[in-house]
Amino acid sequence: MQPISIFRFSHTEGPGYFATFLDRKQVPWRVIALDEGVPVPNTLDGIAGIGMMGGPMSVNDDLPWVAPMEALLRQAVAANLPVIGHCLGGQLLARALGAPVTRSPHVEIGWHDVHVDASALAREWLGDASSYATFEWHNESFALPPNATRVLTNAACPNQGYALGNSIGLQCHIEMTRELVQTWVNDGVGELSCGAERSGRYIQSAAEITADLDAGLGRLNQMADRIYSRWIAGLAR
Repeated sequence: MQPISIFRFSHTEGPGYFATFLDRKQVPWRVIALDEGVPVPNTLDGIAGIGMMGGPMSVNDDLPWVAPMEALLRQAVAANLPVIGHCLGGQLLARALGAPVTRSPHVEIGWHDVHVDASALAREWLGDASSYATFEWHNESFALPPNATRVLTNAACPNQGYALGNSIGLQCHIEMTRELVQTWVNDGVGELSCGAERSGRYIQSAAEITADLDAGLGRLNQMADRIYSRWIAGLAR
């Protein structure tokens, strides 16, 4: 099969556990490093599916790759080609499909629970669990695109995930690894609170984020395995 194209928007936000999962399932992939100036493809030729990672920028910024990415995503969704967006990627997919991306009701940083909506489609993507502990790092969020179904929610940010055909957009980060967490904590120390009361009740300190990190990542991997398994089921083989 053709490789998955994984679009990277920032050098600190690589594919992480997403790549680990694809390797384990023997699904070929390649990184398209937009942060290094690699152009967005004009067509879907040679692309089995599209993965998008996160980034510190906004999809509302005047960036040269936003419009061509949106055009490619619309082509992919029209062709029912699987697309998955993590955080910024989920926002970009939503905007490409006509949904606004705006300031989130609350900034979320760290480990937070998300709840699975009570719909057949949500169960198809997320199984029988009623909630998951996931990783968050965002200050913007998406509205639901037309014809999309919300699959994840929480009190801080009602739209945590949506599905449409073989595609899914996530506000949370299910791709985290120990290396990614440590890098983000080190780079984003100014955004973290010394106590939740200082910067918002959904912003954790570095100590809270890294406590029992392996256990947290293990639980997150279980959630990712479920979502990624459904996602690769939509790939043409």
